[in-house]
Amino acid sequence: MKILDRYILTTYLKTFFSVFIILMLIFVLQTIWLYIKELAGKDLDMLVILKFLFYFTPKLIPLVLPLTILLASIMVFGSFAENYEFAAMKSTGISLQRAMTGLSIFIVGLGVTTFLFANNVIPWAEYNSHNLRKNIATLKPAMVIAEGQFNDVMDYNIKVEKKTGENGKFLEGVVIHKKSQGNNANNTAIVAKNGELLGEKDSDVLQLILFDGYFYDDTPPKDRSDRNRHPMVKSYFEKYTINIDLSQLNSNDLDEKNVSDKYNMLNISDLNYNIDSLETALIKDHEDFAISLYNRSNLPVLNSGITVTKSMDSTFNGNVLEFFPDKKKVQMLDQSLNSLKSTKQIINVKSKYFKERYVYRNKHIIALHEKLALGFACIILFFVGAPLGALIRKGGIGLPMIIAILLFLTYHFIGIFAKNSAKDGSLNPIMAAWFSTLIMLPLGYYLTKRATADRGLFEFDHILEPIKKLLRIENKSEAKKESNNSKPVLSPEVELNAQKLLLDYRMHAKFNFIFYGIAVILFILYFVFRNNKLEEVATISIQISTIAGAIYILYFSLTTVHVLGLAKLTNKFQISKNPIYLILGFIFYPLRHYLLKNKINKVFSLNSK
Repeated sequence: MKILDRYILTTYLKTFFSVFIILMLIFVLQTIWLYIKELAGKDLDMLVILKFLFYFTPKLIPLVLPLTILLASIMVFGSFAENYEFAAMKSTGISLQRAMTGLSIFIVGLGVTTFLFANNVIPWAEYNSHNLRKNIATLKPAMVIAEGQFNDVMDYNIKVEKKTGENGKFLEGVVIHKKSQGNNANNTAIVAKNGELLGEKDSDVLQLILFDGYFYDDTPPKDRSDRNRHPMVKSYFEKYTINIDLSQLNSNDLDEKNVSDKYNMLNISDLNYNIDSLETALIKDHEDFAISLYNRSNLPVLNSGITVTKSMDSTFNGNVLEFFPDKKKVQMLDQSLNSLKSTKQIINVKSKYFKERYVYRNKHIIALHEKLALGFACIILFFVGAPLGALIRKGGIGLPMIIAILLFLTYHFIGIFAKNSAKDGSLNPIMAAWFSTLIMLPLGYYLTKRATADRGLFEFDHILEPIKKLLRIENKSEAKKESNNSKPVLSPEVELNAQKLLLDYRMHAKFNFIFYGIAVILFILYFVFRNNKLEEVATISIQISTIAGAIYILYFSLTTVHVLGLAKLTNKFQISKNPIYLILGFIFYPLRHYLLKNKINKVFSLNSK
């Protein structure tokens, strides 16, 4: 058995590392494509680019490794089944579970290693990649700006014709548009002949010094009457300095997360500490907010000025305002309305604040449990891929690749939707991190059980048999025996006429299928195109669908005439003339044709070839 386990493990490892390298290269190329805007035209040397990719590669492991395990398992076990190696194992009394035992130990060890990698290496890579991007902007500030194009740098769009000097710090032909806060117009523009970029290592401020230029500002005044004057400010300067804050320059990550989301850079112990701190802070914020609302309600001083006599009962069911004079009543009602309005505004503002804090806390919880779920996902996807490969009995790169990608995309997108739902509190964040893994768990159990029992992937006999009986569809073997024994004997003249009608029927039925399919497909596409605002394409689709439908009606009428003609030749072949059945047959023509074909072949001795 040691030889067999060694053979299976060796075969699996060869496929595993080959697939892993190929997929890693694909995802690295995707990373380069995503960050091409930051890398291209920035005069970065090869060492910086390699360091950039080195820090980003570990963050690809949660995507690459599960897909690799799934694909390699399907390929290897599919190849074993295709080459009858599993059949040879079973003939010697070795079950599929026993054949998977040695490999299962390796996968469990790989899952533990993946957890340690996710807990230590990936946070380290997140931290270093973030700082590398920040250092690119601060140590070499000219790299933020590429020649001959507008560069979005915080509150400015900057374009330069040429960069010279060390690290491109000297600029020529500078054009700057300052972004407006209230609208999308570029009301402020700066044009300079020359400029210089200065930046320091430990500073988040990029200093842009401009020489010999003009400053233009046509911002509309707040007063509408002054806007008719079309005011514009134009001034000349010999030297003008702009300080640009680069602290938020790295706000976009692979999944478009904000820089403040530090949870990506923490291990489990740090995440636990942060989650406890966030929970404590949220509880304190809720308590402080509750106390603030209580004090704003004036409940503590509401009873001031009320004198309770001995004759008054301790319980009062009347109107509280009766204890106050009219003047005091008006003041209290006015004060209550103002307090309610201001309190409502405060609650709305605070609700947004608490929502943001809950989202931030949920991200920490998801990040913590994702590290745990990744290792289990690797194990479960192995128990999905290995029996699936044994069931489909297909190795190589074709069908296994398609199945693996479909399963992985299902697993991946379920996880994304669950995490997005958990961030706003719609789903428990712990459940969100484990949701896609838990979805795959019963699938792995089902496939392993069926592969061990040497049963097919799916069995629909218990569903199809009742349908066949309902539609009176017989098995081919039984129908053939019955037809040979019970076909009616027709006269040569009747058989000749039937042959002519059948030839016409089959020819027209082919055209029926073609135009029926064109009409239905284009009719569906009409709504698709219209919903996507492709009105012209939608109009063409519905016009062609109408023409195809008209031709379909013509051929449907011809086939109906042929079928009625066959029914007149012999009493053994009769069809219903009920208009309801005719309308249903018109709508569901493929089903009608299939049932008629079986009935014709059963009655007449002519079989379609």
